[in-house]
Amino acid sequence: MQIILKEDVIGLGYKNDIVEVKSGYGRNYLIPQGKGVIASPSAKKVLAENLRQQAHKIAAIKAAAEEKAAKLEGVSLIIEAKVSATGQTYGSVTNAHVAEQLNKLGNDIDRKIIVMKDIKAVGDYVAVVKLHKEVAVEIPVKVVAEGAAVEEAPAEAPVEAPAVEEAPAETAE
Repeated sequence: MQIILKEDVIGLGYKNDIVEVKSGYGRNYLIPQGKGVIASPSAKKVLAENLRQQAHKIAAIKAAAEEKAAKLEGVSLIIEAKVSATGQTYGSVTNAHVAEQLNKLGNDIDRKIIVMKDIKAVGDYVAVVKLHKEVAVEIPVKVVAEGAAVEEAPAEAPVEAPAVEEAPAETAE
């Protein structure tokens, strides 16, 4: 069954896309919820005419998405999580955590447009922010143990002091 989407449906398509779905999904969910209509020949003609008339609006929306993408281009995130001794996180780092960090940096990003697997260990990952059908930005995400990012900076400055204190203790043993 072919459906013309009236709005973006995550995992299926974007507004005004013609998608192939199973008939039960179309009849029982998409059409009653107002998320799509049956793609009859007349509906396809109406869609083509609407797209032709709205071309400048679509171009403006894409330009706004590209502008947001330019702001996000150099951004990388460090997310602190509670971690076990083996490096596994307690719980997962999800797209909601990434969206929260981006919002703290002044970027208004909805968690629903961030695509990534749930992170369950310390390390480096990539989150993809899909701002538009044709515009996506990859954001590097580093997951660290809670408090590790704060402790690393002070530990770098007084490197000599702990080394001097440890050396006499080892000789005494």
